[in-house]
Order: sequence, then structure tokens, then C-alpha cells
Amino acid sequence: MQRRHLLAGIATGALGGLPGRAALGQGTANASKLLRFVPQADLAALDPIVTTANVSRNHGFAVWDTLYGFNQDFEPEPQMAEGHNVDTDGKRVSIRLREGLKFHDGEPVRAQDCIASIRRWAARDPIGQQLLPRIEEMSAADDRTIVLRLSRPFPLLFHALGKPSAPVCFIMPERLAETEPTRAVSEIIGSGPFRFLPDERIPGRRVAYERFADYLPRPEGVPTWTAGPKRAEFDRVEWHIKPDAQAAAESLEAGDVDWWENPTVALQTSLRRNRNVVMEILDPTGLIGIARFNALHPPFNNPAIRRALLGAVDQAAYMTAVIGADRSLWRDDVGIFPPGTPFASDEGMGVLDGARDYDKVKREITEAGYAGEKVVLLAATDFPTLAALAETGAEMLRRVGMEVETVAAPWNEIVQRRARRTPPAEGGWSMFFTTWSGIDIMTPGVNQALRGTGDRAWFGWPTLPRLEELRGQWFDAPDLDAQKKLAREIQAEALREAPYLPLGQYFQATAYRRGISGMLRGLPLFWNIHKA
Repeated sequence: MQRRHLLAGIATGALGGLPGRAALGQGTANASKLLRFVPQADLAALDPIVTTANVSRNHGFAVWDTLYGFNQDFEPEPQMAEGHNVDTDGKRVSIRLREGLKFHDGEPVRAQDCIASIRRWAARDPIGQQLLPRIEEMSAADDRTIVLRLSRPFPLLFHALGKPSAPVCFIMPERLAETEPTRAVSEIIGSGPFRFLPDERIPGRRVAYERFADYLPRPEGVPTWTAGPKRAEFDRVEWHIKPDAQAAAESLEAGDVDWWENPTVALQTSLRRNRNVVMEILDPTGLIGIARFNALHPPFNNPAIRRALLGAVDQAAYMTAVIGADRSLWRDDVGIFPPGTPFASDEGMGVLDGARDYDKVKREITEAGYAGEKVVLLAATDFPTLAALAETGAEMLRRVGMEVETVAAPWNEIVQRRARRTPPAEGGWSMFFTTWSGIDIMTPGVNQALRGTGDRAWFGWPTLPRLEELRGQWFDAPDLDAQKKLAREIQAEALREAPYLPLGQYFQATAYRRGISGMLRGLPLFWNIHKA
């Protein structure tokens, strides 16, 4: 990835300055009737701003649109935006909306809706939280023109507004976007290619969407990642929740569903033998496993205990548990940033090298102050990769002398419990396991788990002033070399404070019926797909 891909954004002049005109809606002509999809987990949270769960982000892309999208080179391109202008000093930015955009309730999309959506998203997003203090004023010059006056330039502005990492800057109606950022919106009124059908949702079983006939795809370009025209080729999309992996595989092979997002390793071999099933790795950045600490309560409010546990992490063991022994499907020796991306480095990685000395780690956590507190570990029962991480993690903790209580529950219940800040003995938690797409954590700007802002940080809520200071410097770095230097310092500091344990990188295949075509890389996206 070149520097221009990471710093794409502010430039003098207009981008994609199309004439203001209404485009034709996507309509319903010649559309395949139904796409049946098995997601990675049940959809617990419908509002993608209040959670970083990938399943909610994927739902969000079906329902809402964004001002900018990301192309295959990770460059932002106008999406709902027609184009933008930036003054020469970089401190006044105007964004012009495409004409004719509508919400699913038939109301027009206005600049005022976008302003409220940007503010709500920015309060929750790691880059947005860096942007907000620089905004002196955000106003609507008219219903289609957003104007931002900044105290100083923000080179990553369009990157921030278009990035696909959670939370995404989805555009909602002003009345909903004015909802407190930590509280879910009361209605799901979208701006994207599919309309959510609330009356058809059956928790734990089904989620349904229908094509929004008045959605206006971009009239030009090629669909790539989340950029370009979003043409919904199905009248209806159904999510079929199947926590039993064998049942999901049988449904796919029988043709009862069209697409299974994340087939388990144990079943991939048999699926590959089925001539009617295609297996493909969509995300080239892979998935990064992490063990997240709760920094509010003992024992993991003590950074010395968190840091000592890095010496017990065997990334190869975690990745083998998740994806199997085939090393072409996983990597160990993974730090804070994904291997193969610009900010990956070996800084501070000695703590993860070599054979694990569990007796030494046991002594270190005792010397650091571990007093036998019970570790309440959350384990997802319906998410095999997370279940494998949790099982391996529980064994690691026991080997270093910690008392572990595993709370096993479906992922939607884990998502709800991890939001609790009560002590572990009172319904809270000590540690949970999750994965991030590489694109979600590939820079200090988007890596949510690096935030050290206490109550405003991602679940776990660590307070890490030095990490925040370095991250702020990274945003103002003048070039890629300076950014890389700061990223090395950020990784070293993150491994000292240990807000989480990096567990390795793996590559997850998706499976779909032969006859499906046009599937975009990166995320489960439901536009541009055709079914023979």
C-alpha cells in the first residue's frame, strides 16, 4: 500500500465533480428474487454505531449508505457525496450531496441529516474522536451542501468518512442521528440499497431485507469494496441464523441457502468436494485474534499482570485451534498491526518470541500483585473460531495459576454482557475473545482496541495517556516515514500496557453456491451479486 492510499483525502479542488442531476433508481426489473445468507452470528445489535460487532457493521452496509466508500486500493471515493472542495489552507471543506437521495421513509437526505450522523458517529469512532476537536463549525449551506470549518487541517477526513471499519459513518435521518451515541436508535430508517424489515425479524432465527426501489446508485464507476455503484440485484435478502455448523453446511449443500459467511475448518474439506459449492477467501487482510482485558476491575486493572501474560501467549496454538495445522492459512509472530500492512513491525516483539515459560509467568503475575481473583472469561458458543480462542485462552490462564470461570453463551449475549462495567462477580467480566478484520486495525487511526480514553474507550475501558499522546502525533505526521516511526513507538507502548493480547492472524474462507457471481472482496456485501 502506498502513502497516497492511507492519506487519500484533502486536496485542493473537487473530486468527482458531477453535474447535479437525479439518477435513475435501481428499480426491480430483471432482479433475482431471493438471496439466502448464513451470517457469522445472530444480529444482536441493530444500530451499528453503538457496537463494533462485525455482524452489525455488515447489516449496516445493507441498510445505510455512506458519504464516501473505499475502493480496492483503500482509497476513499465519493458515494452519497457528488464531490467536495477544500480551501488551500485545508481548513474549510465543503461536501456536495448527489441529487435525489432518499431515506427509506421517503424523506430526502439533507445536509442536516449528514451533519447529525457525522457527529454521532465521531463520538464513537477512534478517528472521529480525533476529528471532533478540530471542528470549529459544521453547517449546512443548503440542503445538499455540508460545510466544515476546521481549526487545523485533517488529512484523513475523507478516509475517516469512508472507512469500512466499525463503527462506519452511516447516514441516518437527523431525528434518529440526534440519539445519544451510546443508546441505540429507536427505528431502523436507512439510506442504502436494502430496507430492513423489522416485523420479520425473529431473534436467533431470521433477519430480512427488501430492495429499496428508490435508492440511487452512483451513475458511474465499477463496484469495488464499498465504493462505486451499489446495484441491488435481489428483491429480497434473508439472513438465516444457524449456530449449528453442521446444519449450516447441510443447508448450503442442499441448496436451501445460497451463501455461508464463515464455514468452520472441520467442514471446509467436505464442502470443497461438493461441485456445487465454491470456497473463496474474500478478505486479503485476514482476521486478527485478540484477548481483551477488562481494565476496570482486578486482576486486569493492573497493567503489570496484563503485560506478564504476553509471555504465556503461544500464537501458533491459538491459530491451530482456530483454523488447523495448515500454516498457509495462518501466521504467528503477529504484533499490533497485521503482517503485510505498512505499519507492521518487530518493535517490542521479543516478549512474544521463543518457548513459553509458564512457571516464569506465574511468578511474574504473583509478584505483580495477582491475589487469586477469579477471571470471568466470556466464550461464544455459536461462533466456532471464538470458542476455540476462548478454550485455548482458558487453558493458558490456568497454566499460569489463575482461577478461571468460563461463561459460555451465544455471541449476541456475549455482546450484551461485555458492555457491562459492573465487577465480574456482579454480572460483569474479566476477559473476552474476538477477531478483527485486518483493515479494522491496520493503522493507529482505526484500531479501536488501542484507544486509551477510559470510559470512552472500546469495551475494556483502559486509560493509556502515553498511547493517546503518540496516536495524536501520528495523525499530524507529515509523511509515511514519520508515521511508520510513530507506529513502532505505538506498538512498543501497546505491548507495555497490554490492553489486549494479540493471538495471531488467519484467513477465513467463505462458501457459496455455484451460480453466484459478482461477489465483492473484503466484506459480506449484498449489492452487485447475481444468481444464475
